[in-house]
Amino acid sequence: MTEKEYNDAVRQWSQNVFRFVMKSCGNQNLSEDIVQTAYMKLWENREKVFFEKCKSWLFVTAHNTLLNELKKEKRSSSLENTPHKEPYHNNNRYDLRDLLDQGLKRLPQLQKSIILLRDLEGYSYDDIGEILSLNPSQVKVYLFRARKKMKQMLQNIYQMAG
Repeated sequence: MTEKEYNDAVRQWSQNVFRFVMKSCGNQNLSEDIVQTAYMKLWENREKVFFEKCKSWLFVTAHNTLLNELKKEKRSSSLENTPHKEPYHNNNRYDLRDLLDQGLKRLPQLQKSIILLRDLEGYSYDDIGEILSLNPSQVKVYLFRARKKMKQMLQNIYQMAG
């Protein structure tokens, strides 16, 4: 990859990678760090990465970096720092974006990543499989299960408001 191609990759995909990581973890500073790390690793490996595969490579790297960071946080957090559950609503008025974000937070990381890559970023099943080291059939199954869980969570909220 040339320097120009690297700069093109920064311009073209940094917002997409950031949005994916931000939706996955909900922490802006961590998301910015992960995106920066992904681009730093891309620069270090620029001679091995073809520009045509660069976008997938960035998402794979960002996803793996995020998983590593989440594992570190999990190991370092204690019972005293366990976050309390946030309410879904305020005065029975629901903001769909907030509901979807709450639903995403409750999904296992793999399912969350698949929903974000498919529904937010528009990746194909094959591309998602490549990014997450799954075959397309596994991607379809995990996506189906994640959407089913999201639907059930939204139905429960609707019934509670009823």
